[in-house]
Amino acid sequence: MVHIGEKLREEREKKVYTLEQVSKATKIRLSFLTAIEKGDYKKLPSATYAYGFVRNYARFLKLPEKEILALFKREYDEEKILKVLPEGLAGTDDFPISRFKITQTFRIFFLIVFVLAVYLLFQYRAAIFNPSLKVSLPVENSKISSETVTVVGKTDPNSTVFVNSELAVLDKDGNFKKTINVFPGNVKITIKSVNNFKKTTILERHIEVKI
Repeated sequence: MVHIGEKLREEREKKVYTLEQVSKATKIRLSFLTAIEKGDYKKLPSATYAYGFVRNYARFLKLPEKEILALFKREYDEEKILKVLPEGLAGTDDFPISRFKITQTFRIFFLIVFVLAVYLLFQYRAAIFNPSLKVSLPVENSKISSETVTVVGKTDPNSTVFVNSELAVLDKDGNFKKTINVFPGNVKITIKSVNNFKKTTILERHIEVKI
């Protein structure tokens, strides 16, 4: 499996950029770029900074941001899961199985199974559940005196949102705002959120347009 850092490094070298050039163009410290390429995320300030650095790096290299960030999230979460496991599981030379009592072994096994189950559920929840979708504007049955209406809402960050079949842009938190044209009379606005597994959530807003 190719890690995100390797993919970024290979693309950088393919385009004949040095890390110094990337650092100057993206305003990301050289040490942080080196850590990203090595997958050494513990040297980055925080998860939020790591996310932003990888996004800007991918954007500079003209790589598909959505795909890169989805893979980065998975890789970053896997590293955190490994840190949760007891250090004694890293090797059997320092902590021989014979030194564990039956109850201790059972507890460790249960912990591993539980952590993996939670991790798998978190990673593949999009394949099981429809994406969340909230629409704050317009309010249902509201009256509008304009030829345009702005739809404001929030959904899962990795989903795609359509407002009356028009694509709405999401920010990294899943917030969206889309302005559409409307005609006088009773208008139905359909908001649809579709995740990567084609799970779909649909909401409707009915408004009255008076111009």
